Amino acid sequence: MTHGIRSETHTLHVGEQRGWRDTATRYALVPLRIFLGITFIYAGIDKLTDSAFMSASGAGSLGDTMRSVRDSSAIPALVDLALKSPVGFGYAIALGELAVGLGTLVGLLTRLAALGGALISLSLWLTVSWASDPYYYGNDLAYLMAWLPLVLAGASVLSLDSVLHTRRRQRTPAY
Repeated sequence: MTHGIRSETHTLHVGEQRGWRDTATRYALVPLRIFLGITFIYAGIDKLTDSAFMSASGAGSLGDTMRSVRDSSAIPALVDLALKSPVGFGYAIALGELAVGLGTLVGLLTRLAALGGALISLSLWLTVSWASDPYYYGNDLAYLMAWLPLVLAGASVLSLDSVLHTRRRQRTPAY
């Protein structure tokens, strides 16, 4: 059968060279990690430094944003929970975004960081951007989908996870 998709896999042996396709495959998620990491770090810092956002009410506040989307969200109870303490919820989201962004960017506990990013994106999609019409105008769904490859694959190159994995493997005696 002839097709254009490369389907064979093999393990490299000592001294065997990688082709450009193998190298491209290994590094394929690095640009996504850089983009999502920087974006979430920026989003967290932006929220933490915006006094209007970190307010229970007023123009640009998280409280007013939550009140404006409450009736159109998929899960109004989640919005109600945020409205009990909008400032506390704002800090939780901002610090969560910062932790997720840092973990993703440096590749430390990458799958866990990506899961956190996916959960943040899912919660924002189900609340803030749920009423976007058509649905693809809401960017939170696209972020949710972008996190999923990192949840599944982690960060096997250019990451602290890979450094720690290599060190553990070197310390483990072979049987």
